[in-house]
Amino acid sequence: QVQLVESGGGLVQTGGSLRLSCTTSGITLDYYAIGWFRQAPGKEREAVSYIYGHDRSTISADSVKGRFTVSRDNAENTVYLQMNDLNSEDTAVYYCAASFANLGYDLYAEAAAYAYWGQGTRVTVSS
Repeated sequence: QVQLVESGGGLVQTGGSLRLSCTTSGITLDYYAIGWFRQAPGKEREAVSYIYGHDRSTISADSVKGRFTVSRDNAENTVYLQMNDLNSEDTAVYYCAASFANLGYDLYAEAAAYAYWGQGTRVTVSS
């Protein structure tokens, strides 16, 4: 059974940092690309970061570029999202998702391209 479990969310002040973790089981993480998405209240789910399976190249949405960094530790079956300089616009539930295929710029933001999803972790940024 495949599971993705996000953790590390919480309440943080504007300008603060959080590190989210996405711990996987039931898959060989080396072969999967991982995307991070978020969904704010009343808004559609959006992709924020993506890391390829093998070469660990990354993609970041313009809204988080320079502030969010995605990385992976395949030995620990975990992908991380380091979030710095947080602001109120970053308040959302954050999800990780796994894709067996490397998706690239055209598809990484398409939720339907991912086979497995976590349950989400909530991030609240207060002013």
